[in-house]
Amino acid sequence: MNGVDAVGVLYGFEAINAHNGWAISVVGVTIVFTGLVTLSALISQLHKLVALYDNPGKIKKLFTLKSKTAVKATADKPCMVLTEVQKQTCRQYNLLAQTMDDEISLPKLLRMAELSGLNEPHANVNLLIESGILCADEQGYFTWDEDIFIRTTS
Repeated sequence: MNGVDAVGVLYGFEAINAHNGWAISVVGVTIVFTGLVTLSALISQLHKLVALYDNPGKIKKLFTLKSKTAVKATADKPCMVLTEVQKQTCRQYNLLAQTMDDEISLPKLLRMAELSGLNEPHANVNLLIESGILCADEQGYFTWDEDIFIRTTS
């Protein structure tokens, strides 16, 4: 009969082959193996989580250290020396930047400067970028650095 009884029911390897048993078993083994690898990775890093739980001040120190270095980097950066006309231009662009979102699009800033009647908008935006008042981010937008603006224009 070779794996089939009188009623036509399959037994053994024939039943496995007929109902995709090999594929199901491979998927099952893969799921179990992936779960065990993930569990072992989590357990191997558990000591770090326990150390942070035992000493939560460590996290605070890490974040305060990063913020102090960022403040120190901006404080150590030398300011560009501007003329009074350039300082006035920076103040005008500051008013334009305040009407925009936190992220400043240069084409939009230039269009607003032209509509406002400001002279030489491209050269003035270049001055803002060179002085560090306008800082580029990774998405192609710019942000207004208020600290550098105050130090430069005062």
